[in-house]
Amino acid sequence: MHRRHFLQFAGLAASSALLPASVRGAVRTPPQWSKLVEKAEAAMDQYSVKLRDRFVVVDFSMPSAAARMLLVDRESGKHRLLHVAHGRGSDPAHSGFVRSFSNVPGSLASSRGAYLTGPHYSGQHGPSQRLIGLEPSNDNAESRAIVIHGAWYSNDDMVKRLGKLGRSEGCFAVSEAQINPLLEWLGPGRMLYADKV
Repeated sequence: MHRRHFLQFAGLAASSALLPASVRGAVRTPPQWSKLVEKAEAAMDQYSVKLRDRFVVVDFSMPSAAARMLLVDRESGKHRLLHVAHGRGSDPAHSGFVRSFSNVPGSLASSRGAYLTGPHYSGQHGPSQRLIGLEPSNDNAESRAIVIHGAWYSNDDMVKRLGKLGRSEGCFAVSEAQINPLLEWLGPGRMLYADKV
C-alpha cells in the first residue's frame, strides 16, 4: 500500500471527529454530483442501509478519463474523486464512454443502480470487495462476480498515455495504488450507487 494514498483516505474518514455535531451530515459535494448523491441517499432509505456514514457514487455519464467515482464522508462533509473503469460490454468500441448497461450474465457490461458492499477477499485481481445488487438492474451482481478490484488498466498513466482507461468485465476497477485504501475506507455494509445523469 502506498502510504501517501492511505493517509489521504484515513484523513477523509477521521476528520469528522474534529467537527462539532452540528456540522456532521452536511455533504458538500460538487454541484454536478447532486442528482446522483440524492439518488444514493434515497436508495439508502429505500433499502434500509444501516451504515450511512460514508458511501460511493459513480457517474457513468462521464468518460473513463475523468475521475468519476465520488467518495463521500457524510460526517465530515468531505469528498474525494477516483478514476474507475467500466465494463467492455458497455463500450464495445472502447470509446471511453458507457453506451449501455446490462445485468445479463456474460454481457461483460456495467450495471446501474444501488449496490451494498460485501466482504473483502483476495482473488484473481488481488484485494477485492464483493457487491450485492439491490435492484432489478443489477441483482445478478453476485452471480456475475461484479466486484470492486484494482487493475493495471485503471492506473493514472493509462489516461496520460491513451486518454482513457482500459475496460473491465463489468467490475468497478480502480487503480492498483488506490484499491487497498479504498477498501479499508469503504468497508462492508455501505452503499455504492452507479448510474448516468
